[in-house]
Amino acid sequence: MKAICLYFEIHQIIHLKRYRFFDIGTDHYYYDDYENERTITDTAERSYMPALNTLHDMIKAHGKYFKVAFSISGVAMEQLEYYAPQVIEKLQEMAKTGCVEFLAEPYSHGLSSLANEETFALEVKQQAAKMEEYFGQKPKVLRNSSLIYNDQIGYQAYEMGFKGMLTEGAKHVLGWKSAHYVYNCALAPKLKLLLRDIQLSDDISLRFNNSEWDEYPLFADRYLDKIMALPEEKQLVNIFMELSAIGIAQPLSSNILEFLKAIPVCAKERGCVFMTPTEVITKMKSVGDLNVPDTLSWTDEERDVSCWLGNPMQREAFEKLYSVADRVRIANDPKINMDFSYLQASNNFRFMTTKPSNIGLNMGIYSSPFDAFTNYMNILGDFISRVNELYPEEIDNDELNALLTTIKNQDDEITRQEEEIERLRSKLMKLESAEEEKPEAEVKPQEKPAKAKKVAPKKPAAAKKTTPNSKKEVVKK
Repeated sequence: MKAICLYFEIHQIIHLKRYRFFDIGTDHYYYDDYENERTITDTAERSYMPALNTLHDMIKAHGKYFKVAFSISGVAMEQLEYYAPQVIEKLQEMAKTGCVEFLAEPYSHGLSSLANEETFALEVKQQAAKMEEYFGQKPKVLRNSSLIYNDQIGYQAYEMGFKGMLTEGAKHVLGWKSAHYVYNCALAPKLKLLLRDIQLSDDISLRFNNSEWDEYPLFADRYLDKIMALPEEKQLVNIFMELSAIGIAQPLSSNILEFLKAIPVCAKERGCVFMTPTEVITKMKSVGDLNVPDTLSWTDEERDVSCWLGNPMQREAFEKLYSVADRVRIANDPKINMDFSYLQASNNFRFMTTKPSNIGLNMGIYSSPFDAFTNYMNILGDFISRVNELYPEEIDNDELNALLTTIKNQDDEITRQEEEIERLRSKLMKLESAEEEKPEAEVKPQEKPAKAKKVAPKKPAAAKKTTPNSKKEVVKK
């Protein structure tokens, strides 16, 4: 029996505004709010809502049979909160069905896993906390930005407590092996790996509406026949793609929603089931190690990181950004943290690429990769100067860390004392309130009167005996 693991990525680009050299030091806001609102609103209307409504209808129609997984970057969640909350509400409705799993990924959808382990761990922790807050699920499976993976990243994912990780079924890594099995990290055997089926995923996300494709038009029954034609021992098919592929890359006019609706119907007829990533790693055993010494991703034909770090401009921007990563993390300033997240987003480096690609790239405000590099470096210059104003370069990271630890301990002690004062104040108020509720004269239970002592009546004083002499005296008077 074959199993389909269907997963969608949700990420939204944070558009930077035109920022010139003379703005450095005077303007600390780097974003094009108009373009950000326009883009997310348009994507929600044309892609996210129609796709999610369809997937939700599929769950309703098929009950626990049909299942799907999502990962949502933290910056995408922020944009949805501001401009398209209906998308989050729909995802929350779907979460209640028990047929949807939410995965962890870096908050910024950035490249921190290639630069700074502490920053990567913190980003994943932030995003996972957001998933738990909104959807009530603590992610057990990690999906790195653009499926970036190597052995060391896998080992760190295991150290962070994840049970599994998604990555690309790249031919140069697999060799004679197949993406239709579960593997495990070479450095952490308990971390299971799910590999994307490139052809079956791209049939939907890249080629579905291509009239020049030799399999056009693609129907659900023929698609499932391709899956069932795999050798019997190949039990797993991982179909991973961006959610925006439905409605943006492949327009709704291509009938892609009808294609999606028909997939579980055809799968059920053929005895094929759906599983979430956690179900796969729980129910299926690993067939062995997957050695990935060199970093891979799902981007471009090379399936590596050259689209972000392939030329000197990209590497210079990347190295300069992460040169302050430790200081940003130690400082933990809210505004600096927000800007650092947005500046890490991988699309900032993708705009600087000079390599050819068969996938169209919307350059936004930029006329060329050099224009993108210049604009980004101007912003980065201002950002780094702000970090240095908070904590001068003369203070090294160890000294800064020790200083901030001392300050934090002092703040914690003050907080504890304030809490104790508040506790005592509350206790005092309760006592005062109880006293006020008592009546002015508290009536005690009436006591029986004490028995009066019997006092014997006094005998009248005895009359004095008169003597003869006294009588005489009276007569004389």
